[in-house]
Amino acid sequence: MTEETDIPQTTSLESPGTEMPAPVPKGVEVIADQVKRLPLGPGVYRMLDENGDVLYVGKARSLKKRVTSYTRLQGQSNRIIRMILSTASMEFVVTRTETEALLLEANLIKRLRPRFNVLLRDDKSFPYILITGDHDAPAIIKHRGARKRKGDYFGPFASAGAVDRTINALQKAFLIRNCADSYYENRSRPCLLYQIKRCAGPCTNEIDPADYSGLVAEAKSFLSGRSGLIKTDLVKQMEAASENLDFERAAIYRDRLSALSHVQSQQGINPQKVEEADVFAVHQEGGQTCIQVFFFRTGQNWGNRAYYPKADKSLEEVSVLESFLAQFYDDKPAPRLILLSHTLEEQELLATALSEKTERKVAVQTPQRGEKRELVEHALTNAREALGRRLAETSSQTRLLEGVAEAFGLAKTPRRIEVYDNSHIMGTNAVGGMIVAGPEGFAKGHYRKFNIKSQDIVPGDDYGMMREVLTRRFSRLLKENSDEAPGAIQPEQMTEGTEKDASDVPAWPDLVFIDGGLGQLNAVRETLKELGITGVPLVGIAKGPDRDAGREKFFIPGKDSFMLPERDPVLYFVQRLRDEAHRFAIGTHRARRKKDITKNPLDDIAGIGPTRKRALLRHFGTAKAVSKAGVDDLSSVPGISEAIAKLVYDHFHE
Repeated sequence: MTEETDIPQTTSLESPGTEMPAPVPKGVEVIADQVKRLPLGPGVYRMLDENGDVLYVGKARSLKKRVTSYTRLQGQSNRIIRMILSTASMEFVVTRTETEALLLEANLIKRLRPRFNVLLRDDKSFPYILITGDHDAPAIIKHRGARKRKGDYFGPFASAGAVDRTINALQKAFLIRNCADSYYENRSRPCLLYQIKRCAGPCTNEIDPADYSGLVAEAKSFLSGRSGLIKTDLVKQMEAASENLDFERAAIYRDRLSALSHVQSQQGINPQKVEEADVFAVHQEGGQTCIQVFFFRTGQNWGNRAYYPKADKSLEEVSVLESFLAQFYDDKPAPRLILLSHTLEEQELLATALSEKTERKVAVQTPQRGEKRELVEHALTNAREALGRRLAETSSQTRLLEGVAEAFGLAKTPRRIEVYDNSHIMGTNAVGGMIVAGPEGFAKGHYRKFNIKSQDIVPGDDYGMMREVLTRRFSRLLKENSDEAPGAIQPEQMTEGTEKDASDVPAWPDLVFIDGGLGQLNAVRETLKELGITGVPLVGIAKGPDRDAGREKFFIPGKDSFMLPERDPVLYFVQRLRDEAHRFAIGTHRARRKKDITKNPLDDIAGIGPTRKRALLRHFGTAKAVSKAGVDDLSSVPGISEAIAKLVYDHFHE
């Protein structure tokens, strides 16, 4: 079976040995030429434009029959017609089965993100609870990413917050440690968690290893769905302790029972008959689609998450959900049962593909009655409400962006606003931050940080820092997206083939805010002018007297400075943008400063790795003591040769 994690070698079926005609053939002509050499078997096809960018990835039971359907424009939707007319070449991968083609298609869509496919957005990995299995005293920790560490994984949970709350309650209930192994090994007395009854103290043998293993086993049983048995056993132990007048021990069992009840009460609706399932419900409104996902494991609700996939408005709910599901399980294991709000055209094929991938049976159902239908209806209600909130927020954001265009004299409503700010302490650890806002609010995936690198900038020179940030940012824009630069292509000049989703955030900004007054603004304007960029609107934001919010003064090149009315919604919006840029720049600066504070001088010595560094610190105690040691003293450390000792000595005595 083809590996889903690698793009397979593709086969171009264009006619060899022919010179490039002028103009280059596109659309139906290209597709019809490809059909002649296609097999009747299953596979995956890619449609590419004249720049080589992938327009669409699709799978087919019969490549020849599916691609032939694209040679006729009659009866096709506007979306498909635009896609066909933009196609300049095609590439194909032949697979053994249709299920293999389905999995490969999902993998390629996620990696290549073609413009005409349904795209899964916000595809962050889900957090899990891990009870480690590579230590004599297992720990309970939060885990994201590849499951390489030995242990038992429980999840997925919908959010990191849900994991943190669950671990916090489980520590109270089962007294399992959550410290790092290195911290555990260096304890000589119990830590604070032992004192507040969140840990049994295995690090200093406050609990017998066999008893601690019993607590770990109970935690695994609880997370595996056997919560009733655990609670019954705790009740019996509490009653036995009370009968023996051991009230202190009885109180411990009471607190553990209370913690377990708290875990279950925080999980909302819990099914009675569904042990393990993911529930998907889709709802469309206002040209947007929301897919709500609920996770049920061990008979407990482990949270939900709303997704808003990018899809053409002409696609129906079933089509969006079908494309979404294959991508959703591309990089995560499927549960034994998947419940859907709508019946899919290829529901059996999806179940077969997921069963093959997970190597166990996966059922995909659209329940019509009973508890399973109630779970789907609950998810559907959440999908409707989530989409309603999103549409309201989008409408509000649209009105604010229109207000920004009016307040700052823009020719059109901005779809990308960039805000720049610098942060440093007396010029040290200087960083620049750029935040981005668009039609859907803050676009955090577009944020950028800039470590100030120039050695010519005088510490504390804010103008010089801003010049470096803007030079690096717009030089890269010119290199990578010159075709979208102001003046390169105007919205009214766009053809159907260049049409974009209104919610997309373009590469070039429609407006740039600079956190600073006229001096900062002039520095930025000169920088962009040197790069040959003159079409980007610039606005400087100067803080009001005594840094009062609401009395900001705005500077625009060629115009007098002005202020917005104190209660103007646009002013509040701009203040939010500036505050977000300030938060991002400050956070980046603090992270860099913290890294420098914790940095060890030995890290800068070539040839000194973790083992030698550990040996030196164990022998001398501190890096400062290492810096004062002579060559003979250094070479007496186990693992430090005379050559390495001289290297270390020379580093500190240049």
